[in-house]
Amino acid sequence: MTVLLLVLVCLLAVILVVGAMLISAANRLDRLHVRTDAGWAALKAALDRRAVVARAVAFGLGDPDSPRRVDGAGTADELRAAADRAERSGRAEREIRESELTRLLAAVDIAALPADLAGELSDAEQRVVIARRVYNDAVRDTLSVRRLPAVRYFRLAGSAPAPEYFEIAEPAPRAER
Repeated sequence: MTVLLLVLVCLLAVILVVGAMLISAANRLDRLHVRTDAGWAALKAALDRRAVVARAVAFGLGDPDSPRRVDGAGTADELRAAADRAERSGRAEREIRESELTRLLAAVDIAALPADLAGELSDAEQRVVIARRVYNDAVRDTLSVRRLPAVRYFRLAGSAPAPEYFEIAEPAPRAER
């Protein structure tokens, strides 16, 4: 009788410890998904801001009567259109559109811009780089927890979709004026 009681107490202790570990893993995974969602919101805001600045750059460079070249990358109208496409695109094609916008913005001669607009462009590009890195770090952490055997076996992720990395061409650092 005492052996049976001892076995039951040990079994109950193991169940409680495993249950506590699973609850802890589920809470951590939930927090990581929230962090990933917040990272995406910040990245989207930074990308949207960069699109607004790109349109301002295009407006500053473009002449409504004659399309002006933006240092071999295209016309100011093409820069404006690329910013519009990037901002309006869905999540699936946003990476392609943002990389296209990055390429066009990289060709802009920052010295030809007014100082305040050049500063806005540099700031917007830096914020995109930082927000993308923060988001991708959150995705990496979330995916690493989702790969744990206990998380997969007990399906602790529920029906939440696995987050995906956001990869775009990073702008080269610009020289300060």
